[in-house]
Amino acid sequence: MFNRLLMTAIIGLSSFVVKKESQTVVEENSISHKEILINHSIDDEKSELYVSIQKNGFSLPNFTSFSKAIDGFSILKEKGIIQNPILTIVDFDLPSTQKRLWVIDMNKNEILFHSLVAHGKNSGDLNAADFSNENESYKSSLGFYITNETYIGTHGLSLRLDGLEKNKNDNARNRAIVMHGAEYVSPSFIKTHQRLGRSFGCPALPIELTQKIVNTIKNKSCLYIHHRSNTSINIAI
Repeated sequence: MFNRLLMTAIIGLSSFVVKKESQTVVEENSISHKEILINHSIDDEKSELYVSIQKNGFSLPNFTSFSKAIDGFSILKEKGIIQNPILTIVDFDLPSTQKRLWVIDMNKNEILFHSLVAHGKNSGDLNAADFSNENESYKSSLGFYITNETYIGTHGLSLRLDGLEKNKNDNARNRAIVMHGAEYVSPSFIKTHQRLGRSFGCPALPIELTQKIVNTIKNKSCLYIHHRSNTSINIAI
C-alpha cells in the first residue's frame, strides 16, 4: 500500500514539474520580443512595428537587420521613391544554409515570404564576408536598392535592381546584379554541398519561389542587403 501511495505521489509531482516547465517555456517565449527590444534600446515606434508584424508561421528577421532596413525604407518613403510598399531584407550575417531573405508587406505589417538566397561566389563560401561594387568582382553588394522592371533572361524571369548607395552598390545595373531563380538555391544542394551554390553577385532565389517573389516586389519597392560590416546608410537620390 505504501509503495502504491509513494508511486502515485511521484507521478503527481512529475506531472506538476512538466506542467511548470511548459509554463516557463511559454512565459519565456512571450517575453522574448520585449527582451530584444530592451537590449537594443530602440524607440517606441520602431519597437511597436517589430512586435506587431504578422509572422504567418515564419520567423522574424534579426532585429538589427530589421532596424536598419526600416531606417532606409523610411528615407525612401519620405522622398517618394517607393511606389510598392514592400520591404525585402537579406541578412548576410547568416550562413547560406539558413533562410535569410524576408519579404514584408509594410501596409499590412505581414511577412509574405521567408526564403533561401544566394550570395556572390567571391563573397565567401558558406558565409558572405567580402563585398564589392566593382565590375567582374563576382561579389555581392550591400545596402539599399530600389527594384525596377522585369525581363526574361538566361535564368528566366529576372528583376533589375538599382543600387542607391554611392560607391557601395550604385554600379548594380552596370554589373547586371539582378534577382533571378537558380537550381543551386535549394535544400537538395545544401544537403550535397553543405552550403548553397553561389552567383556572380546576384541575390539568387529558389526557382519555385522566383515568380511569386519577383512579381510581389517589382516596380519600386525597397530591398536591403545587410551585413554587420555595413555600419552606415548613404542613400543618394
